[in-house]
Amino acid sequence: MQFLQPPGWARPKGYSNGVVASGRMVFVAGQVGWDESEKFQTDDLVGQIRQALTNIVAILAEADARPAHIVRLNWYLKDAAEYNARLGEIGAVYRELIGKHFPAMMALQVAGFVETGAKVEIEATAMLPE
Repeated sequence: MQFLQPPGWARPKGYSNGVVASGRMVFVAGQVGWDESEKFQTDDLVGQIRQALTNIVAILAEADARPAHIVRLNWYLKDAAEYNARLGEIGAVYRELIGKHFPAMMALQVAGFVETGAKVEIEATAMLPE
């Protein structure tokens, strides 16, 4: 895996501009912050992010993949202002579950989610080396 950093560009904080990888691809559907029985245990944004990332790690494990294999994360947020206000807490949860691995990422605010009560949905793409 190679992280892309064009010369002269400011180094991004918490993500990479791009990633080059080859191998077997793993696509993880968007995960909201509910548990394995599709129940939200919290309506707290950081708690839902913790659960969504935990779900992603569990799904990756089914393909013998680890968080270090993630090449892209797409974040969909109910409230971008709350996300930005709580970046420190979110970063701590991220590092606990994913580590100091920062793939290509994007985040955007959406009008809503299909799952009532969701505050975040995160989808992942991983690449297992051949």
